[in-house]
Amino acid sequence: MAAVAEVFIRRLSRWQADQQRESVADLYEATYRDGGAVAPARPYTTDGRISYQKGDKGAPASAPAPVFHDRAAFLDRFAADVQRPGFDMLIASSATVLVGCIYGFLPDRQGSWWYGRHDIAPSSMGQLADSGRVFNVAELMVAPSHRRRGVAEELQERLLVRVDAEHVTTLIESSNTVAKAAYESWHWHRTDDLPAANGRPALEVWSRAPRTPTRP
Repeated sequence: MAAVAEVFIRRLSRWQADQQRESVADLYEATYRDGGAVAPARPYTTDGRISYQKGDKGAPASAPAPVFHDRAAFLDRFAADVQRPGFDMLIASSATVLVGCIYGFLPDRQGSWWYGRHDIAPSSMGQLADSGRVFNVAELMVAPSHRRRGVAEELQERLLVRVDAEHVTTLIESSNTVAKAAYESWHWHRTDDLPAANGRPALEVWSRAPRTPTRP
């Protein structure tokens, strides 16, 4: 366990992550409430479709009732993610308050994370996914009260040093300039684009190699 700006970072097991789900959902709501999240692509429903709110940019005219960043939808997705192969999660706490978290998993080539990407991606990427050599960062959240303190960067670095994969990816909405600037400063690179389709906005695929531990 390590301290960063009076914040303590630790890894959670699947069981611990599930036990913390309500606190994580609280953090999720706080993170996205002001629109300042440094996070991957916007949330999806449990069947892999994007969640829109009426009037949201890019939403179809027939958008359903508001579910954008809906707590219940997040909890459903989180429960599914915790069970995915290779799930790994770190949290940052200040005193007894959860102020940040990051988690990811090994996506299957046919899984909902790809959102059709297996149809357009190089075959080598699909082969890596099939062999469990691709790791996807699904969420990175930091409470507004603890931003600009290096918490997000420390979380992603400490997660990636643990990753046993050849390729690390995340999806970012093309319009999310805050997230893109942060990931670029952390040595991630934009490697592909997913054009808007089937009611979802354009997404960018950002990638980097796992961090190599420093040897003594």
